[in-house]
Amino acid sequence: MPRITTPDGISLHYEEAGEGTPMLFIHEFGGNHASWEPQMRHFSRRHRCITYAARGYPPSDVPANVDQYSQAIAVADAIAVLDAHGIAKAHIVGLSMGGFATVHFGLRHPDRALSLTVAGAGYGCEKEHEDYFRGVSLEVADRFEKDGARAFAPIYAEGASRVQFQDKDPRGWREFADRLATHSDQGAALTMRGVQARRPSFWDLEAELKAMDVPTLVIVGDEDDHCLQPGIFLKKTIPACGLSVFPKTGHTLNLEEPDAFNALLASFIAQVEAGRWRRRDPRALPGQIMRTT
Repeated sequence: MPRITTPDGISLHYEEAGEGTPMLFIHEFGGNHASWEPQMRHFSRRHRCITYAARGYPPSDVPANVDQYSQAIAVADAIAVLDAHGIAKAHIVGLSMGGFATVHFGLRHPDRALSLTVAGAGYGCEKEHEDYFRGVSLEVADRFEKDGARAFAPIYAEGASRVQFQDKDPRGWREFADRLATHSDQGAALTMRGVQARRPSFWDLEAELKAMDVPTLVIVGDEDDHCLQPGIFLKKTIPACGLSVFPKTGHTLNLEEPDAFNALLASFIAQVEAGRWRRRDPRALPGQIMRTT
């Protein structure tokens, strides 16, 4: 079983396929490395694709201390995976929790990112919902810890932004729910407490985001309500950022709409590698509706 070891001694499971420009896929809280299988299959035809199980997600190690989980540590783990493979730069692709890690990767290590794809990221960012999000995150952590993943997975998997996947693709959603049921009870609880409940809002990072020049694609589903406004904020704030909204789509974007996701991501990467994904044209003034002079 392929593994790398992080600087703080945590063993992470990874999978790799293909050759070419590197792509690193970072999974969401409700998934794991296997959640990227549609993308690993598609992009490994022309890219060196790597995905890994985050700490707390077997077969990676499950540290027992909440202080071994944080947003900064999640980014450090992504860097450790690249370093272990001798990769200087990669296209970084993340969903939800992985999308947050992707944003922070760009802020902390812009020299290591060829591009950033931030999908379904935004939970807890809206200032009016910050307290609620932190509270419900801790409640979810308690449910994983007390009831166990197998018992709690069916409830979590039918969240307001997950049922779209269930309606469109019952078999795919069942695979997602069954995978969630195999998560470590302790790992899920500590990840929720250490990473999700403590991460800063995008609005708190506005000045840093405005200074980040990495080509960025933000993708959200139009029924993923608490990611829509954060997605628009990222579009308006990051200089070289594009925003795509998938219609009638929820949170689990890459699995719910794999063909659309892959086509969009492939087009984005092609534009980046051709030098055609640039900062917004300074003539495109946000306050202007029509030019008169």
